[in-house]
Amino acid sequence: MKITKANGKAEYAVVENLKKRSAETDPKIVEIVSSIISGVKEGGDEAVREYTSRFDGSVPKKIMIDKEELLEFTKLVEPEFIDSIKKASENIRRFHQRQAQQSWFATEENGVMMGQRIRGLSRVGLYVPGGTAAYPSSVLMNAIPAKIAGVGELIMVTPPSAEGESNPYIMAAAAVAGVDKVFLCGGAQAVAALAYGTQKIPKVDKIVGPGNIFVATAKRLLYGVVDIDMIAGPSEILIVADKSAKPAFLAADLMSQAEHDKMASAILLTTSETIARATVREIERQIKYLERQEIIERSLEDYGEIIVCEDMAQAMRFANELAPEHLELCVEEPLKYIGMADNAGSVFLGNWSPEPLGDYFAGPNHVLPTSGTARFFSPLSVDSFVKKSSFIYYTKEELQKAKDDIVRLAETEGLTAHANSIKVRF
Repeated sequence: MKITKANGKAEYAVVENLKKRSAETDPKIVEIVSSIISGVKEGGDEAVREYTSRFDGSVPKKIMIDKEELLEFTKLVEPEFIDSIKKASENIRRFHQRQAQQSWFATEENGVMMGQRIRGLSRVGLYVPGGTAAYPSSVLMNAIPAKIAGVGELIMVTPPSAEGESNPYIMAAAAVAGVDKVFLCGGAQAVAALAYGTQKIPKVDKIVGPGNIFVATAKRLLYGVVDIDMIAGPSEILIVADKSAKPAFLAADLMSQAEHDKMASAILLTTSETIARATVREIERQIKYLERQEIIERSLEDYGEIIVCEDMAQAMRFANELAPEHLELCVEEPLKYIGMADNAGSVFLGNWSPEPLGDYFAGPNHVLPTSGTARFFSPLSVDSFVKKSSFIYYTKEELQKAKDDIVRLAETEGLTAHANSIKVRF
């Protein structure tokens, strides 16, 4: 990795380089995905089968797996895996239960009543990648908050293998997380099927979950037909480290994100040039033992950087400018800086809170804003799966007191029918 000294200009070249990853989707991909969406909208299940055969290699004999059948998959995987995923589920459930909000109702002394009703969405679709990018942890992170929110039915789609089979680890995770039904189909065709509904696949209100560029493009194009969680970009980690940090830990954590994708970014901000150089040496040592060495090397070369900052204040200012998906504070007093970390998807405090702890086990959600969108977006949460309605009740007497103000505001805006709605009552 390249080491750069912060000077108010050099470090911002890093930001510009990262922005290149967020370029507009290739028009050819948009055209392909638009065609698939139209095909599924018109052809329903038959179109889904055709695309599944074309892109995945074969069509499963049984496309739908219900809740009872999902439980059978928990017997097909190692008991140790089930034990680990149940522990993780409990942590995720405990964290997200604290996010749940209640409907509220308020009555004023004058008889006016108002409030807010909160309830879960009726039906949500969860997309789970298959093949080499099969992540059971994503099933937990998406399904558990949906269930806590009170979602009526949770439908999962996931691509079958070339032999038409399902991934047993994903299915076992779905059983533990409380998924109601699984349909073995993937890609843009599965997203379109969830958005419009087919003869077999029910129409949903929202689609969540990660996927490749075709899945992400389908979600983007169908936003408005259904709600979506977010358009996820390449994975990111930003580590802020002082002289107390351990270079072996820093190197390992940087590479833990770089292995996701050649487009992933791993950046270290440190106040110590000694730490910077030692981290480079550790990367060179550790990378020899990692399976995804080629991907890591490409990621670190294209989108990795070590920046030596003058002090922690400068490092934290730049961290907020980058607004990373994952922010690690590998510093002597991490709690001292948590109030300064305004723009980050998830913050990891201290040398013993590495990013994979959040990916798999601790409890906070790992579905996080990327590409600098942590400036205004939040992690997936229970709130992502609810809808809210407000309600108002006024008596005749209270409306009479307010009528002149309402009429004045309506007429100022030129909306005389609005004003008339008030006037006609008196």
